[in-house]
Amino acid sequence: MHGTSPPLHNWAGNLTYGATRLHRPTTLDELRRTVSGSPRIRALGTGHSFSRAADTTAELVRMDRMPDTVRIDAEAGAVEVSGGTTYAHLASRLHRAGFALANLASLPHISVAGSCSTGTHGSGETQRSLAAAVRAIQLVGADGDLVELDRDRDPAGFPGAVVTLGALGIVTRLTLDIEPAYEVAQRVRLDVPLDEIAARLDEVFAAAYSVSLFTSWRTGRAVVFLKRRTDRPAGNWAGGRAATAPVHPVPEQPADNCTEQQDRPGPWHERLPHFRPDYVPGSGAELQSEYFLPRESAAAAIAALRGLGDIMAPVLQISELRAVRGDELWLSPACGRDTVTVHFTWVDDLAAVTPVIGAVEERLRPFQPRPHWGKLTLMRPDEIVAAYPRATDFVKLLETMDPGGTFGNAFVEALFPRA
Repeated sequence: MHGTSPPLHNWAGNLTYGATRLHRPTTLDELRRTVSGSPRIRALGTGHSFSRAADTTAELVRMDRMPDTVRIDAEAGAVEVSGGTTYAHLASRLHRAGFALANLASLPHISVAGSCSTGTHGSGETQRSLAAAVRAIQLVGADGDLVELDRDRDPAGFPGAVVTLGALGIVTRLTLDIEPAYEVAQRVRLDVPLDEIAARLDEVFAAAYSVSLFTSWRTGRAVVFLKRRTDRPAGNWAGGRAATAPVHPVPEQPADNCTEQQDRPGPWHERLPHFRPDYVPGSGAELQSEYFLPRESAAAAIAALRGLGDIMAPVLQISELRAVRGDELWLSPACGRDTVTVHFTWVDDLAAVTPVIGAVEERLRPFQPRPHWGKLTLMRPDEIVAAYPRATDFVKLLETMDPGGTFGNAFVEALFPRA
């Protein structure tokens, strides 16, 4: 058994995990023995969550030393991938074989299992969260047994077993939908008035396959990243002015590590993320929060947040708006509704940022916000869960699959207390 002792920190360094031990098994049998011999254990992905979703006062297990599997089934339009694999690695393997995923997150260095478990997303009004591509899962249960879950064999219950916050078991393998590889070209529009965005939001989000809007809220203007698929028509919207050089999402930051811009076509996995797959980020000197809002509330939410521009200015690096298509996954923040997400990258000063997060959440409260599971929020657990119509069903699934609470932690148990 391979293990280390604490302390352990997340990627941003804002959390010190309370785990007593970190296991890093190298085989499936070793993982099963580790789980069966641990009264309480959680999986830790790449540590990119800012919340305590993965934290525990018991044991953690990381999958980065397990065999790396990427098995493509071209006929079925699917890829089987090991849980510890990152999207950057998966995407390059898929592209070399002539295939692609429909969507990617901004940062490609996050793990597939961890991203899906927390409802992480990319951008595109026709594109759902990353977890919506999952068609089958294998996980290790509390007794070390292997559990197979499949979208086609259990269409009623499977939607509850994908975005799970790691509470059902240790994910060892996922099967994802894939499609033929495609090319994307990325261009950037500068100095776009927020008034125009709010008035023409549908047109803006329809202008490309993937659209991201960056703003400080204080200037009344935004920078819009438009990533178009070359095999599909793009929209006609072209507000503001065209960028004549590469642009970093955060103002005044060098664009060296950003993906190719200037409308130059290239492979999907080298354009959909904001940052290059071959760029390995160090520890992030930042904090993040993000909220999923109903699409129809977007214009009103933009107006509400603009009133906080001066309050946010001292602690905000940048804010990003994206569109996400609704899905049916019980704990997906986009469950049951087409969504606009509002993301905040804050400075690394929790004391200064906390009251500003509170002010943002107060402004967004009328719009039924669902905070990203892996990011910071001050919302009460009961308030968060009240926005999820299938929360009671998830508790029943939890009690069925993990009756002893082997994979629980304080974060999950505050949200979903057992009867």
